[in-house]
Amino acid sequence: MPETSPAGVRLFTPAQVAEMLALPVDEVVALVLDGRLRGMKVGTPARWRIEAASVEGYLDDQAEEARRIALWRESNTASFPELWGRGSVHRGD
Repeated sequence: MPETSPAGVRLFTPAQVAEMLALPVDEVVALVLDGRLRGMKVGTPARWRIEAASVEGYLDDQAEEARRIALWRESNTASFPELWGRGSVHRGD
C-alpha cells in the first residue's frame, strides 16, 4: 500500500515499484538515479520513496515506446501502397 506524504503525494517503496513493474529492486533504484522515475530519500536512515504519478508516467512512456517500435517494424515490412494508400506515386517535379 502506498504511503501519502504531507503534500498528498502517494509514495511507493522501491520494492513495491519493483513488484508492479516486474523488475529487480536495484533496477528500480537505477531508474530513479537516471531520472526516469521521480524519487526522494526520506527519513533517518534515508530510504527511497517513488512518486506514484512517476510510475504511471513511466508506464505510459513504455507503452508509447512499444507502440512506436511496433509501427516501425510494421512499416519495414509494408509495401508503398499499404503505407500511402491506393494509386500511383507522383513526383513533385
